[in-house]
Amino acid sequence: MLKIKGLAKTYAGRIQALKGVDLNVPPGMFGLLGPNGSGKTTLMKIVATLLEPDAGSIEMNGTDIVVHKDKARRMLGYLPQEFGLYPTLTAEQTLDYLAKLKGVWKKQERRALLDALFERVNLSAERKQKVGGFSGGMRQRLGIAQALIGEPELIIVDEPTAGLDPEERLRFHNLLSEAVSGRTVVILSTHIVSDVSNLCSDMAVIRRGEILATCKPYQAIEQLKDSVWEAILTPEKVAELKTRCKVISSQMYSGLPRVRVISKGERPSEEFTPVTPTLEDYYLDLVSRTN
Repeated sequence: MLKIKGLAKTYAGRIQALKGVDLNVPPGMFGLLGPNGSGKTTLMKIVATLLEPDAGSIEMNGTDIVVHKDKARRMLGYLPQEFGLYPTLTAEQTLDYLAKLKGVWKKQERRALLDALFERVNLSAERKQKVGGFSGGMRQRLGIAQALIGEPELIIVDEPTAGLDPEERLRFHNLLSEAVSGRTVVILSTHIVSDVSNLCSDMAVIRRGEILATCKPYQAIEQLKDSVWEAILTPEKVAELKTRCKVISSQMYSGLPRVRVISKGERPSEEFTPVTPTLEDYYLDLVSRTN
């Protein structure tokens, strides 16, 4: 269990990135969902011991992460939003170097570890290739491999699928879900709702440095039961609709807006049909209430 209490961080210019964040993260995959600039990366950097908080505490399995950084790093695997690589090194050289940094000194032990990791992330055939020629998805898979070195108790993954094509995103989802075992805590920080919906058993929504909600994804969806409606309307009707209903999304379909609205227990107009709510509906509704 990861316990975060009263975490605060203010940058120069009085920019409050975190405003007393409280969060309990159980074992398994935990989604931290929020728009860009919400404080996700600041929170992840503090948990990863790369940034000092102004106030608050973080405890992981009895270890104070803020105070005992060296001990915390031995139990941590981290894939940052910008995962820097030396482009002239091969994937094998990269992982070998990072394994040494994590204390795997014996050559035979490192070799066995690298064999297992490359097999696990499906990069065995590419291990001799220079990482400068890797695709975005291959780089992320290599990033997960290095995060798994040392069988960490806590894995932090920050915006891992941003920029990936749908096939690579699905492959990464499968890889990440397979990485979770036993009492491992995995924090997936993202602004992509489908990442959390597909992977996470627990979640929190953060905006402007504050936690707006914590729940399980299915609980979030249940809150909107019989409340989400959809219709294809003319632009004029959409403008009128916005004066009396909460529009959560509008996308073009065959040249006309397809609109989703929240209306609890009441059909907005005869054009609308009830639809099954999604986690994205919940997220957009929650975040719009705090604008």
